[in-house]
Amino acid sequence: MEYLRFLRDNAPFLAAGVLLSFLSSFGQTFFISIFSGEIRSGFGLSDGEWGALYTMGTGASAALMLFAGGMTDKFRVRALGAVVVGFLGLACFAMALNPWVALLPFVIFALRFFGQGMTSTISVVAMARWFVATRGRALAIASLGFSFGEATLPLTFVWLKRHFDWHDLWIGTGVFCLLMVPVIVRLLRLERTPQSSVESYSTAGMDSKHWTRTQALGSPLFWTLTLSMMLMPAFSTAFWFHQVHFAQVKGWEHLALVSVFPMGTIALILSTQVFGWAIDRWGVARLLPVYLLPISIGFLVLSQTTGLFGAAIGVILMGISGGGQGTLPAACWAQFFGTRNIGAIKSVVVSLMVLGSAIGPGVTGWLIDLGYALPVQLLGFSVMTCIACLTIVFPLRVGVRRLSDPA
Repeated sequence: MEYLRFLRDNAPFLAAGVLLSFLSSFGQTFFISIFSGEIRSGFGLSDGEWGALYTMGTGASAALMLFAGGMTDKFRVRALGAVVVGFLGLACFAMALNPWVALLPFVIFALRFFGQGMTSTISVVAMARWFVATRGRALAIASLGFSFGEATLPLTFVWLKRHFDWHDLWIGTGVFCLLMVPVIVRLLRLERTPQSSVESYSTAGMDSKHWTRTQALGSPLFWTLTLSMMLMPAFSTAFWFHQVHFAQVKGWEHLALVSVFPMGTIALILSTQVFGWAIDRWGVARLLPVYLLPISIGFLVLSQTTGLFGAAIGVILMGISGGGQGTLPAACWAQFFGTRNIGAIKSVVVSLMVLGSAIGPGVTGWLIDLGYALPVQLLGFSVMTCIACLTIVFPLRVGVRRLSDPA
């Protein structure tokens, strides 16, 4: 009953968060990679060359996020979100209409910056700022947009490619984004300014203060957590980006591999809600050291499996960790560094996450060209994520002792 009341009382804000996170799908690797085969064929690119171009565009978007992400501390989501989603729609049109390989990195930059970067940032920053006692719950609900996109778009668009030209599909996504702009404005017609939200719902971080971005960048806790959190977007992006190659190496049809992805998404949805509840119940510090363990095991399973059942187990384990990745980081920065400057701090985090997702496809594509197939690389991914879980335990204990309210 309490949960239903929470949904009813905050429906417009939560719906806006879900919609923004869903729209970010069109700039996410799992969506762009659906068209990897067509893009490589159309522009005559190898796996390594396509990965390098993708890294260039994504890396540039990561650099710009350092400066643009702080706008969430100054502008309403209603205005900023509408502008960003509008430009995301134009980026989709550019992907459909671009005839030159030289412009491909710029198209990737636009999709990644306005999609994965700004749209997703606006969604999670809004939830972290608008909600305090129910922050984990709000983040979990907003993250359903990511989950819904991952559940429906790959299978849908792989099927649609059999009936429509891939350029037309990108035009359709662009039209959809533009149609959602007035919807966002309507949902948030009663939204307060970020400054008034800060005054009304301000929560301090360590040492009972609101950390500035400069102060956060000087904290060992910030860098320890950020570097460990970079691993999942880097490694999972590499997997999604090279899913066509992975299916070929395993001897499966691409559609057969994609057909197991919804199982991982179901796990992601359930995991997201569990992590959201657990954040409000126990706080983020107890959850951060363990949330990467499932994906570590998942990479191991994906590396060794010879059948689609093993692939399903692997993506389910990835989905479990994805629930933590979708909720823990935003709650973490709010708890340890306060909410007043969370947009500026989150912009650095998102920039580094995007950088990780840029490096992953490029490096893995280069290694594939050298003869190291993705299943072999997944073994290294598994080991590195295990190490990351261990490295954050001690810094978290120190950070918790500096909180006025550790709970």
